Amino acid sequence: MGPDLDAAAATLNGLRPFPVAITTVSGGRTNGLISLSAGGGSILPEAPRVTISITKYNFSHDLVRESGVFALHLLGASDELLPRSLRTIMTLGGSSGRDGDKLAGLDWTPGVTGSPVLADALSYVEGRVVGVLDNEENSIFLADVVAAERLHGGRRLDIGTAWKALPAEWTETYDREHLHQTNAARRARGLPELTDH
Repeated sequence: MGPDLDAAAATLNGLRPFPVAITTVSGGRTNGLISLSAGGGSILPEAPRVTISITKYNFSHDLVRESGVFALHLLGASDELLPRSLRTIMTLGGSSGRDGDKLAGLDWTPGVTGSPVLADALSYVEGRVVGVLDNEENSIFLADVVAAERLHGGRRLDIGTAWKALPAEWTETYDREHLHQTNAARRARGLPELTDH
């Protein structure tokens, strides 16, 4: 008998309340995505590390794998930043970088790693990858933090607030498109694919 999936979801979803924007660069090509997988990677405040998990379905996975660098951004929920945070989510979470330049509509500058640093983020860290755990559906990257800055004041945007504020048409399209990524992960894990209802 397997685990209680409802209990597992209640526990694991509670670990991922804040969406982050992850950006990267490799061979002059930039890209980014929205993730709920970020975490701290060290207990040493003077030597911080960060972890991210990216599914192999995502173009950003390949770029981080190739370059070994990324920037991770927290998004803001203040009256000033919320509209910009929602635009970042819709831009980075609404299409594939394989189909074009996802960052073209966002304000950014290259960081110390060359990774795009988003001007509308609440804060960010840049990381250089020091270890990779390669799995069937994803890779978990552990990186040394090599740069960090708080860009704006205010509180962090949580996923519940973001999802309620995003346009319903966008979230419906996202759910439909996310099925492709989910099925790629299911195939990699030997599970049957889901169908769009």
